Amino acid sequence: MRIVQWIDKYLEECLLTLLLIGISSLVIVQVAARYLFNSSLSWSDELARYFLIWSCFLSVSYCVRKRISIKIDQFQNSLSKPLIPWVKMIRHTVVFAFCIIMLPYSWTYVMQSVNNGSTSSALQIPMYYIQSAPLIGFALLSVRVAQAWVREFIRSWRYMLIGFRTMMRNQIKEKEENA
Repeated sequence: MRIVQWIDKYLEECLLTLLLIGISSLVIVQVAARYLFNSSLSWSDELARYFLIWSCFLSVSYCVRKRISIKIDQFQNSLSKPLIPWVKMIRHTVVFAFCIIMLPYSWTYVMQSVNNGSTSSALQIPMYYIQSAPLIGFALLSVRVAQAWVREFIRSWRYMLIGFRTMMRNQIKEKEENA
């Protein structure tokens, strides 16, 4: 169970860290090869590009997990506190629906690459390794959005229960004052 919790907590963060280290190392090696040895590596640009593609798709689920995303809060901040979780749930529902719609297309994209047997030009690795980034990215994003939806659902019910309890207390006070 601890392994599942660790994966839930740190999967994207560890993968993104490794990819960033890889991109940085490849770029530094390429620059050093060009300026110090007056020759370039034919494969480093391609591998750095593939790492960047993977990091883009993984970073979306990481941002949802950590609740850090670019959004305009003006509308949300104008609402009362109990309504905000409901607005977030609507937003998460739309993103989840988008992920569910994109998963079959991503699967088809990967399967076409598998069937074609295409390889990258410099590294000669199968392209489905790179082209599976959208599939994995949308799958992880759908899991993270579902987790966020449940979190907001629980928060919304807490607000409803607090509001119900406050309403009941006010009614009891009114009855006591009228009696």
